[in-house]
Amino acid sequence: MRTTKRMGIRTVAVFSDADADALHVRQADEAVRIGPPPSAESYLNIARIVAACRESGAEAVHPGYGFLSENPDFAAELEGAGIVFIGPQPQAIKAMGDKIAAKKLAQAAGVSIVPGHLDAIADADAAIAIAHTIGYPVMIKAAAGGGGKGMRVAAGDAELRDGFRFATSEARSAFGDDRVFLEKYIEEPRHIEIQVLADAHGNVVHLGERECSIQRRHQKVIEEAPSPFLDAPTRQAMGAQAVALARAAGYRSAGTVEFVVDRNRHFYFLEMNTRLQVEHAVTELVCGLDLVELMIRIAAGEKLPFAQSDVSITGAAIEARVYAEDPRRGFLPSIGRITRYRPPHGAGIRVDTGIDEGAEISIFYDPMIAKLVAHGATRAAATHLLADALDSFVIAGPSHNIAFLSAVIARERFRSGNLSTGFIAAEFPDGFAGIALSTDETIRAIAAAGAAQLILSERDAAIAGAVVPEDWAILNHDSRFKAKIARRNEIITVDLYTASREVTTSWQPGETIFHAMIDGAPVVFQIERRGIGWRVSRGGAELEIKVLPPHAAQALAGMPLKPKPDLSRYLLSPMPGLLVSIAVGEGQDVKAGEELAVVEAMKMENVLRAERDGKIKRLHTKPGESLAVDQIILEFQ
Repeated sequence: MRTTKRMGIRTVAVFSDADADALHVRQADEAVRIGPPPSAESYLNIARIVAACRESGAEAVHPGYGFLSENPDFAAELEGAGIVFIGPQPQAIKAMGDKIAAKKLAQAAGVSIVPGHLDAIADADAAIAIAHTIGYPVMIKAAAGGGGKGMRVAAGDAELRDGFRFATSEARSAFGDDRVFLEKYIEEPRHIEIQVLADAHGNVVHLGERECSIQRRHQKVIEEAPSPFLDAPTRQAMGAQAVALARAAGYRSAGTVEFVVDRNRHFYFLEMNTRLQVEHAVTELVCGLDLVELMIRIAAGEKLPFAQSDVSITGAAIEARVYAEDPRRGFLPSIGRITRYRPPHGAGIRVDTGIDEGAEISIFYDPMIAKLVAHGATRAAATHLLADALDSFVIAGPSHNIAFLSAVIARERFRSGNLSTGFIAAEFPDGFAGIALSTDETIRAIAAAGAAQLILSERDAAIAGAVVPEDWAILNHDSRFKAKIARRNEIITVDLYTASREVTTSWQPGETIFHAMIDGAPVVFQIERRGIGWRVSRGGAELEIKVLPPHAAQALAGMPLKPKPDLSRYLLSPMPGLLVSIAVGEGQDVKAGEELAVVEAMKMENVLRAERDGKIKRLHTKPGESLAVDQIILEFQ
């Protein structure tokens, strides 16, 4: 909509009941309701969207990232109705959207492909037989897939049997097509994709590559352009193959050719996405182009305004996907109302989002909140910008992954560009529970909390006509410090006796972002009053710090701890979602690792298994029910 407004084109939004108050609805010139929240009854309903086009008089449709964006029937219906589809023609979508057909076309066009079985597989037994000929590990992939749906990695027969069942189920649910195929899983792979553009006049160019190797469950988390791994010959060869594939498909519009690249820079075709990619912003920033505008102009029959020799890359751009999920609970989806939303801003920072303050994150659609992109002269500069922007991004309401994103880009392995699709599993093998700050960073966080406490106390003292004390006790987890906190003009000194810091800040109570100079160096923290203490966040770490008068700290030390309730007899839903199935019955004995239930949330199926041997006492729910987080599903004896 930003692009179309700049071009002087009016926009029409379609929306489901779940999105009636959504940002895109309010930003459009017109809006048309197309159905209830389930996507099958709204955003995937071709007839209703075509009817909305006729009702509004829309001349063209830009399909966005998901839903019907790669559905050839949708493009054909629009074409038949005399409405322009801002994307490739139906036959190209069909050729590339079927992953099996796409690999065969790529092979015929001279594009390198991953070894595998390129026909749909009938059942798990057939898959196991094929895997024995390819060799484990193998990747099960949905023929009509994308976005990590309908994908599983299997290292043995048992894993493959389970993976086949869930991949076909997810594929049927997400795409209405349960066909899957197998290919060899490349170990230590990088996911690198080439952006292509093709017009209706035979001109095809590529805009370099995007490195998308940092993924979780086959979904991208961090993307960047250019790749820190590719050399010029590999980049040129990958670009040439991507262009060759686009020509072979008779492609038109923007598209992305995805490759898997091994440690020796050997690359193999994965698939072609026949739409605008979520991560297109990093390409736009380094190329200085607007891909949406180019898609619109191509759809209008215009020629590409530049040749391959005109394409140049300037600097580096890195994108972090901000999701509504809880990294400390295994990245489970989170829902709820966004009660505070303050995106960062400044030179080199771009935020693309579909929500704003007050928006509701529902169980029906993808959990992405925003894409935060930093563009700098070098990769190191872009990383530094992104780190500061993450520290300045305020979101309250649902859980989110900002702390995790900060931790990812702070890793030495990320800074050195040593990436692979196994990065997150290797760097966070036990999941994510926050990171520990260095001693110096911890002291600076304590100094920030001490300064905030003094400013708050000064305000309260001014109202009451009281004196602000200098002596304090500071508690940080298991550490306790005696401290003197005093102001001299604009400088607040936080003296812990073992260390002292000078803080200069214009922060005021109620503000979430704490900008300061600490010992002359600029810092930014997020700071929030939590009961009688402060939560201070920076770089993926969260500290709970209490700054108390000494007598209050003494009293707190004598307070009894309230024991947590024993919930070990219950299977609780780890996320809000739909209970797809229960695999056990009352009175049934179960073994550790046995499947108990499947919960679907935000288009992904999650299998809940028994942690130990036991017996089912009672089922508290039944398939088809909507579950709240921590709702009891079943009870053990």
